Amino acid sequence: MAVNEWKNNPVTQEYETRAKNLLKGELKRRGITYAQLAAKLADLGVQENEKNLNNKISRGGFTAAFLLQCLAAIGCKNMRLDDSD
Repeated sequence: MAVNEWKNNPVTQEYETRAKNLLKGELKRRGITYAQLAAKLADLGVQENEKNLNNKISRGGFTAAFLLQCLAAIGCKNMRLDDSD
């Protein structure tokens, strides 16, 4: 499957939206802004600015490594992936 086909696949878009919402939810629960996230990422050696974070997270098409870096930066040790019990 070509890259454009993969990116336009509804299943891919669904999971990108889920990843974006999971990360935004964790930031909101902790009251962390994109500017604060940028500073916390910098402490880990990851250089991102507030504007880039806003764009990257809004798109939802970020790597698993980026997601894990963000979660580590904000001190997230556990995350619930599904709201159903």
